[in-house]
Amino acid sequence: MSSSIGIIMNGVTGRMGYRQHLVRSILAIRDAGGLELADGRRVVPEPILVGRNERKLAELAAQHGIERWTTDLDEALRDDSAPIYFDAQVTQAREKSIKAAIAAGKHVYTEKPTAESLEGALELARLAAEAGVKNGVVHDKLYLPGLVKLKRLIDGGFFGQILSVRGEFGYWVFEGDWQEAQRPSWNYRKEDGGGIVVDMFCHWSYVLENLFGRPEAVTAKAVTHIPTRIDEHGQPYPATADDAAYGIFELPGGVIAQINSSWAVRVYRDELVEFQVDGTEGSAVAGLRECKIQHRATTPKPVWNPDLPVTERFRDQWQVVPDNADLDNGFRAQWEQFLRHVLEDAPHPYDFLAGARGVQVAELGLQSSAEGRRIEIPEVTV
Repeated sequence: MSSSIGIIMNGVTGRMGYRQHLVRSILAIRDAGGLELADGRRVVPEPILVGRNERKLAELAAQHGIERWTTDLDEALRDDSAPIYFDAQVTQAREKSIKAAIAAGKHVYTEKPTAESLEGALELARLAAEAGVKNGVVHDKLYLPGLVKLKRLIDGGFFGQILSVRGEFGYWVFEGDWQEAQRPSWNYRKEDGGGIVVDMFCHWSYVLENLFGRPEAVTAKAVTHIPTRIDEHGQPYPATADDAAYGIFELPGGVIAQINSSWAVRVYRDELVEFQVDGTEGSAVAGLRECKIQHRATTPKPVWNPDLPVTERFRDQWQVVPDNADLDNGFRAQWEQFLRHVLEDAPHPYDFLAGARGVQVAELGLQSSAEGRRIEIPEVTV
């Protein structure tokens, strides 16, 4: 037995909204015959596309066999067959649209950051609680195979006492002159909601919180390495937002996390993001998909001698952690979790308050950079 559920999807003409949320999540679930619930029923998601560009919406709908689309959000929110609203718009447009969805009684699932300020993010959490609507924020990094394996190691006590975390994220985003930029120009304009701190510190907040403990203090330095870029129309513009950030996060138990984020770095690592975790009993390096470990008993004894060449490859001394499970696309996995949350009240801890904590860490990271000091992170509540 199967039924359908309408999902209003706003902002899926953008790169992430289209590829990860529409194609690889909702349409993938639809094309697989829907989501099977605990009682054996199958529910098929039917997207209703919303956006500003009528031509793009029509093309996407025709390409993927989607019957409903509109440029009128209010019209979509009046559709009783669609109890869920999803937002993948630019951050500046998100808060207003989510408020409208909450007022319409929709359950809300959204990309991060949920708002441009901590105050706005907490207001969304309060409004959702008062309206009694279920709400969730994308925490996709937690579902990456590499981090799933890392969480398995943590839960199994592999590290002993965890001492530190080192994260490296980023790649070279072309300036847009002699090669087209891989990211839209608004990412580099502060006035349009751009900046790598706003974008990535929300991610690092929930990754650290859910793996190692909620960050207690932050010290950060945000910079703009590339001052001028070329937009989608071939015109130069000043990059007013930060394109790199260097952060130190203090975690419970004295654990220190250092995470570098940059759109102005060339990749010399196995994956675009990697986290190294060092503990008294062992270490691990986790990326998007892979995770490698080195246990205390198999740790070699390096000796510093700059006068002799290295005779062994350090990376060859690590052991690969096996998948041991079918680790699906992380965006789809969380979509399925949120749908179960709405349809059968299954757990989904990544709500608007969790999203607000990410906004808080980004906000305090920028404050730390501007003031050149360490800032403690207070607990927030609705």
